[in-house]
Amino acid sequence: MTPFVLLDELKKFVEAETKDLLLPVRLERGSTGPKERAPEVFTMRLKKSAEKTSKIPYVLLQFIKSEDSQQPGQQVHCESWVRIIAATYAENEDEGALSVLNVLTRIRLAMLRAGIVGRQFVLRPPLEMIVYPDSTAPYYLGEMMSVWSCPKIESEINWKNIF
Repeated sequence: MTPFVLLDELKKFVEAETKDLLLPVRLERGSTGPKERAPEVFTMRLKKSAEKTSKIPYVLLQFIKSEDSQQPGQQVHCESWVRIIAATYAENEDEGALSVLNVLTRIRLAMLRAGIVGRQFVLRPPLEMIVYPDSTAPYYLGEMMSVWSCPKIESEINWKNIF
């Protein structure tokens, strides 16, 4: 369950950090919807492939992998990798590239400041960030790769008594 909890806590964290960030929304002709809004935050995937552009601006949190390891004489160490994708829209290419950078930087700084999410997941270096230079205007993309130290799962078996 830990990856589910991690994604849920990260979603709450990112929503709180980006709720006041207003970004341009692409409106269909004749639409009277809002011209700006905060990015929506999704986990793992968008519901439909068509939403890859219609839901912009958004942040997508994707669980990539997790690893449990133990060095001799050390405690079990659990880590999970989460990819954070930001997608924005802008007619002006300079504004578009800067808006995706702004979203990622806001999340990055908040995570570095907090260092912990959900009172149990600790951010581990490195925190990698990239803004794609070849984004297809008017859509702009970037991502971060984050590594989180997770609570260890204890075995219910006392291995010392077995061997």
